[in-house]
Amino acid sequence: MPATIPVPPVDPAVLVAESAPAEDLPPVNARYIWFMVLAQFGVFTAFITPIAISLAVRLGELAPANEEYLGYITGAGALWVMLTAPFMGIWSDRTRSRLGRRRPFMIGGMIVGVLSLIVMAVAPSVLLLGVGWILAQWGWGTVLGNLQNSTADRLPEAQRGKVAGLTGFATQVAPVIGVIATMGLTGNALLLFLVPGLVGVVLVTLFVTLVHEDDSRGLALERIGAAGVLRKYVYNPRKYPDFSWNWLGRFFFYFGLTLNTTFTAFFFADRLGISITEVSAVIGTLGGIGVLATTAGALGGGFMSDRFRRRKVFLVIGGAIMAVGMVTMALSSDLPFLFAGSLIVSLGIGLFAAVDMALLLDVLPEKQTDAGRFMGITGFATSIPQAAAPFIASGILLIGVTGADKNYSLLFIIAAAFVLLGGLVILRIRSVR
Repeated sequence: MPATIPVPPVDPAVLVAESAPAEDLPPVNARYIWFMVLAQFGVFTAFITPIAISLAVRLGELAPANEEYLGYITGAGALWVMLTAPFMGIWSDRTRSRLGRRRPFMIGGMIVGVLSLIVMAVAPSVLLLGVGWILAQWGWGTVLGNLQNSTADRLPEAQRGKVAGLTGFATQVAPVIGVIATMGLTGNALLLFLVPGLVGVVLVTLFVTLVHEDDSRGLALERIGAAGVLRKYVYNPRKYPDFSWNWLGRFFFYFGLTLNTTFTAFFFADRLGISITEVSAVIGTLGGIGVLATTAGALGGGFMSDRFRRRKVFLVIGGAIMAVGMVTMALSSDLPFLFAGSLIVSLGIGLFAAVDMALLLDVLPEKQTDAGRFMGITGFATSIPQAAAPFIASGILLIGVTGADKNYSLLFIIAAAFVLLGGLVILRIRSVR
């Protein structure tokens, strides 16, 4: 529990520096906000729909009865992002071009992302399916990272909760819309992957072409060399303790969330006694209903956290709500209770994801020069769980069972403990209420 986590001694001058309000930025206009929301919606439609259903369908075709391979594929992709995300953030910070620092990476990432979807759709083996997913993580992850870098560059404190709520809602709803849109496409692998990908391309292109970013060619550029790049992969946690606590809370939350979501399709198929192809309709229906819960959590949490100027309490509540939903699912075997548990989880995800993004922007160090670097380091808090949790989940599923059975109840209960801990760790942050 958070009370038992040792806090390293911190120089009082550091605490003052970290807690002092930074020079605020001018408000962004509605054009920026809505195209940002649409772009993130597009990325998640293209990028997360494969996790929700497309990867499971393709794996079912290539390796029937080996659903544990899904954990290995998603874990390998997350591991690649974990190793490369800080470098991409540092590179973005230091890019000098007429298009600015962020837009060139959105364009390049989108191209790689589309190619990855084609690779997954036509892959003749599990190995190539995994390669396609690694490319998807890299390409679409680069687009998303630079959209978020843009919010760090431009959002003032008073708008962070609102924008985080709107984008949090969009990114949680997008995979649901993706699943619904592909419900009738499970027999056509190419369309199954490319229809969501087309949504991503259109909406990201709108942001890139219609939202202005200043020419960055006139910005100062410090020469750092290869050794300097490697040094920027790490930082001194004692210098930025609040950023560090936020990182740890996010790590626990996403570890639990990844344990819960990696095998969702197989979990529903197992509990309902239907095939993995048939379960797509169930997940699509549930996702459509879950839009309301996610909307309430993301928008309610984001807007209220701005209004009351409080972040931490909403994160604790979000983690607790998710834990209740996961335990409900773990102990359920019929459709009504599975639906109820899933809707509770959706409410908690929306709440936590929105407010956590606003809190991250509040405590992000060195926004003027190294926002991409620290956003990349923050990415470790999601990519490490996404890399490790699927492998661990594959092992948890085998505990206490024999034959082809899987221990989904234990997996979801462990997931609930981690998301609850993620909310509680946030309480250690001192500079934000």
